[in-house]
Amino acid sequence: MRPFHLAFPVHDLEAARAFYRGVLGCGEGRSSEHWIDFDLYGHQIVAHLNPDARAVAATNPVDGHNVPVPHFGVVLTMPQWEELAERVRAAGISFGIAPYVRFKGLPGEQATMFFLDPSGNALEFKAFSDDAMLFATG
Repeated sequence: MRPFHLAFPVHDLEAARAFYRGVLGCGEGRSSEHWIDFDLYGHQIVAHLNPDARAVAATNPVDGHNVPVPHFGVVLTMPQWEELAERVRAAGISFGIAPYVRFKGLPGEQATMFFLDPSGNALEFKAFSDDAMLFATG
């Protein structure tokens, strides 16, 4: 699978650097005074400075939770997901949706968690016991 690329706005590059590099453990690539490239589990995400950036507060109901939209993240292995959940907890970051398993016993059963970066961008990280369930319909 090829890496994806995502560019997103942040209101403070140093706060983004501290969060993505320091908390999430992303490698840092090229940067300028206006943007920073990060390696998010092999994918290129780019934080672009926009001092007026504000998060969108829309949600959709999923499995009894209000899921923030838009959001982005990565499908991890279960050990990676568990390690990241602990790292986020240890950093004192509040979960919008705390780590749990949704769709239990159904096609698509998955571990998931949601939290916000310092600019209010919503992130979801998930993992499957069986990766074949990623696109399961029934």
